[in-house]
Amino acid sequence: MTKNSLIIILGATASGKTKLAVQVAKELNGEIISGDSRQIFKKMDIGTGKDLDEYRVGDIEIPHHLINILEPGDRYNVDAFKNDFYHAFQDITGRNKIPILCGGTGMYIHSILQNQPYTAVPVNEEMRLKLIELTKDDLIVELGKYSNEYTKNVDLSSKKRLVRAVEIAEYLNYNTLQEIERPEYDFIVFGLKNEVGRARKAILERLELRLQNGMIEEVMDLLASGVSKEILVFYGLEYKFIVNYLSGNLSYDELRLKLGTAICQFAKRQNTFFRKMEKDGILINWLDASIPTDLLKQQVIQKVSLI
Repeated sequence: MTKNSLIIILGATASGKTKLAVQVAKELNGEIISGDSRQIFKKMDIGTGKDLDEYRVGDIEIPHHLINILEPGDRYNVDAFKNDFYHAFQDITGRNKIPILCGGTGMYIHSILQNQPYTAVPVNEEMRLKLIELTKDDLIVELGKYSNEYTKNVDLSSKKRLVRAVEIAEYLNYNTLQEIERPEYDFIVFGLKNEVGRARKAILERLELRLQNGMIEEVMDLLASGVSKEILVFYGLEYKFIVNYLSGNLSYDELRLKLGTAICQFAKRQNTFFRKMEKDGILINWLDASIPTDLLKQQVIQKVSLI
């Protein structure tokens, strides 16, 4: 491997990617950079599946980055992640260690693999409040008012992305984005994939463990510390459903059932995004997540040794 090599291990929730990344890091004298949009927040451990114990192998703790760096409620976005990633990358490679980017937030990982300068366009809250009232068709009409140069690659599939697209086009009408020089690197991407039934079983078993190990109490503590219900609902999935449970809108059985279904649907969306990455030209070396971690590690090491 070259000095500026990057190993990426991605996968949907509960696929075992962290466990694999830790084993690979131990073998290669590497350090892990988290590619998860919620694990950056402190005090949000069980709900985000942080599994900090997994970063320890015997008496050795594998160094990890971009975990527990912000307070709940702090703002974070793709561009902030990119800046933090490159800082961590240069720090790790500067110490002659191998960086391993591990996570399931496809948008974050994709932003590192392909140049996406528009992530630097700031949020325009005032404009968003007006745009959010429009229908998808209205937003497409609104988008048509701008230069094709700014809108030609827009994803028209969701209202959220259309709002962001109009926001970007409006900004670029009056501003020029500053080009930021980034370090060059060679990367190899591994993806963990489970058969659908096995993936669902792993998700539901993991959910049950987290509920038993204090996930509801974690949300109660966050609320007691002053984090608002609105912020927790914004973080979605576990936090959204548990807030509804604590508010009396769901019974415990409904919480388990509906949250389990929602996480399975989320995993499906993650895999859909990974397929989109492949369509965009990113080669993902898929691994069978049902294989023991030690064997998966050997497959990764063997492949990495060839680059």
